[in-house]
Amino acid sequence: MLIPPQSSPTCVRIVLSSSGNYWVRMASHLLKFNFAPSSWQQQFFQSPRRRLNLLSTHHIRPHPSSLTVYASLSTSNARIPRPVSVERSDYRTLESHCFGILRTRMNELGIDIGVCTPGQPIRILCPMCKGGESSEKSLSLFISQDGDSALWNCFRAKCGWKGNMRAHPDRKSSYGKPNQVEKVKKIRELSEESLELEPLCSELLGFFAERMISGETLRRNAVMQKQCGGDQIVIAFTYRKNGALVSCKYRDVNKKFWQEKDTEKIFYGLDDIKEASDVIIVEGEMDKLAIEEAGFRNCVSVPDGAPPSVSAKDLPPEDRDIKYQYLWSCKEYLDKASRIILATDSDSPGQALAEELARRLGRERCWRVRWPKKNEMDHFKDANEVLMYLGPTVLRETIENAELYPIRGLFNFSNYFDEIDAYYHRTVGYEIGLSTGWNSLNELYNVVPGELTIVSGVPNSGKSEWIDALLCNLNKKAGWKFALCSMENKVREHARKLLEKRIKKPFFDTRLMFVNLSSYYVLLFFSRTHCCTEKVL
Repeated sequence: MLIPPQSSPTCVRIVLSSSGNYWVRMASHLLKFNFAPSSWQQQFFQSPRRRLNLLSTHHIRPHPSSLTVYASLSTSNARIPRPVSVERSDYRTLESHCFGILRTRMNELGIDIGVCTPGQPIRILCPMCKGGESSEKSLSLFISQDGDSALWNCFRAKCGWKGNMRAHPDRKSSYGKPNQVEKVKKIRELSEESLELEPLCSELLGFFAERMISGETLRRNAVMQKQCGGDQIVIAFTYRKNGALVSCKYRDVNKKFWQEKDTEKIFYGLDDIKEASDVIIVEGEMDKLAIEEAGFRNCVSVPDGAPPSVSAKDLPPEDRDIKYQYLWSCKEYLDKASRIILATDSDSPGQALAEELARRLGRERCWRVRWPKKNEMDHFKDANEVLMYLGPTVLRETIENAELYPIRGLFNFSNYFDEIDAYYHRTVGYEIGLSTGWNSLNELYNVVPGELTIVSGVPNSGKSEWIDALLCNLNKKAGWKFALCSMENKVREHARKLLEKRIKKPFFDTRLMFVNLSSYYVLLFFSRTHCCTEKVL
């Protein structure tokens, strides 16, 4: 190999081509070497400092584009030391080290890349959306060939989580916040002893008796009490699943509620609907007890009350539906029900809760309770109020008379009775139409709102004039207003004609009219006092 006589380091550029040649460019010199691609052997680029392993013992397919390698040479006359090769195993070790770091960092995001092959894309379960209801493997993941970087994207429209990660922290990465990955909440194990619950005292039994709830109903539903803050005693509604205590909700005399933390979200009274085909859902524990007094045990209460309004957003996936997680944790119970009766409160939040439940449970199997009227303006608020004022018999009848939940496009004739009755007695509007203003025409034609009327006739037969007169009659009799589109009349002329028909008088005291007689135009003057042709002729 020829080396220029300079003593300073020289930049060498080696260009490998697919033709089996490689070229060495040193300053202005260009040297050509030949080799056979099919018989490449381990070769070394030698320098006074080290030698570089240019070609491995493995077969390498030449790339159509050129491969450029840069190296630095020293032209000192010092003795060249024995060359040292950089083995491929060192590169493999580096690859493995990068992949290990990347795997650790990806695990922090909930992505396991242990099943991935570097250089090949793969579909896995997205840790953000869990693949939705179908658990679809929607996250496309790609690990670079050297194991140094990862790229991912979730193709579910409601998720779309994407990002990239580098093995080394000093390199730029971008992705959604790690706290978006749902953390598993540890559920507490509860018992009556650990919560220090006690049987109800006589004072609280009297409180429930005033609300028409018996001691037997309280015992069957395991309603208890707890001492809080010294002498204060609060009501404890125990939430049970398969008989085991899983949560507890408290209420004081001021109607303030709170629950035990880190507990499973379920319906109150869940065990009562285990084999029920009809399920009644109410808004509070007191309503659940009131419904039982009316003879229905297949009733549950939501644990968190009602929302202020119906959400305008699309329904989230089950794992992201935090507010209504109790629905999904009790899904196996509700799936067996063929009819779900929504007996929520009559106020706006109660109606919003009914709508949110119907959206998730399916409107086609939901029924709605209408609470009786308290007076001409208001209805009773909930089941417990109906029980207190009207008794268990009326409450039972109210539940039994639940209506189908409204579904867009489906109607019940009973909802339109008042309108049908008014239509029969013709007290609402123009059920049989409005007179045209000409009595001789009434037996043949009336103007009915919503109908299309087409007026036809030979040219110049007076169609437009008759329609204008009809509009004036309808405006005078019923006050109807119209939008006009007339291609043959200018605005001011059309206005003149309408005014004349409406007030039944000429627009001017004296008008000009041209009459075509045998190609001659005769100018006629009409006035209120002299309306004859003799004056003109």
